[in-house]
Amino acid sequence: MAATTLFSTLAVRKALDDVIFDAYTAETGDIVDTVFDPTLQLIRRIDAGETFDVMIGITDSFSPLAERGIVDLTTRTPIARTGVGLAVPPGAPHPDISTRDALVASLLAARSVAYSRTGASGIYFAGLIDELGIADEIGARATVIEKGFIAEAVVDGRADIAIQQMSELLFVPEAEIVGPFPEEVQHYTEFSATLSTASAGNADAAAFVEYLTGPVAANAYELTNLEAVAPDG
Repeated sequence: MAATTLFSTLAVRKALDDVIFDAYTAETGDIVDTVFDPTLQLIRRIDAGETFDVMIGITDSFSPLAERGIVDLTTRTPIARTGVGLAVPPGAPHPDISTRDALVASLLAARSVAYSRTGASGIYFAGLIDELGIADEIGARATVIEKGFIAEAVVDGRADIAIQQMSELLFVPEAEIVGPFPEEVQHYTEFSATLSTASAGNADAAAFVEYLTGPVAANAYELTNLEAVAPDG
């Protein structure tokens, strides 16, 4: 039984854990050993000397790694994307986020808004509130979390709004997902799978990347607030 070491961003974890890993092992007999972290945290692991066969991360994050000889950019394969959404505590009223102005009003009315310091959604959100001119008001009472599943902050009472990618909000089932940001301020993050340079000739690792673009994976993405992305873009 072959084992592939995977470094993966949290955004696709539910699709992998709930469906893809078991289906892949059942079909091939191979297993996948996985480390899950936000993309920036994965890069820190790499900087510390940890190794992997396949990495799933934000598509645009791989070029610097390729320049350092860590990943083989010719193997980069888009697999899925997700947008940013909002969750509230269980039983709480759902704020209006149907338009840009409604979202701004709902954010300003919140006691505290929780978002990530290192995740793609949190980095985008920090830039968005600055662009919207509400960074000072939101920041003064924000609950900024290093990493993890941000909706936990609305369940334990630290905040009454959680901002994260739609696929990650699912990991806290007690929280209620209000929905995605309106399209006028929405931001989609695309994720790709890439082989490490050391594993560029590893047939098992390459087979796993191919599996991530197949029908089983596509169905798993749909079930977990992700959208499949065609390998050719």
